[in-house]
Amino acid sequence: MIRTLITPEKRDVSIHIPENYVGKQIEVLLYAVDEINKETISDRKKSSDFRGALNLTDEQYEDFQAHIKDIRNEWDGDI
Repeated sequence: MIRTLITPEKRDVSIHIPENYVGKQIEVLLYAVDEINKETISDRKKSSDFRGALNLTDEQYEDFQAHIKDIRNEWDGDI
């Protein structure tokens, strides 16, 4: 993967593809960095924020929370 920032001085931009990318599908994205909406810590959601959206019973919610804890423990153990 190649990622870089450029500041164009005119409307035309030319790119050269590395040899090992020839014949492969590639994705080219173009956006202004100042347009990116940065996520703030207050915007982060917790699983408990989705309780009403999931329409879970109390028992289903507790099972879901236990499942999430198990998954986190598996990730912590693999690292």
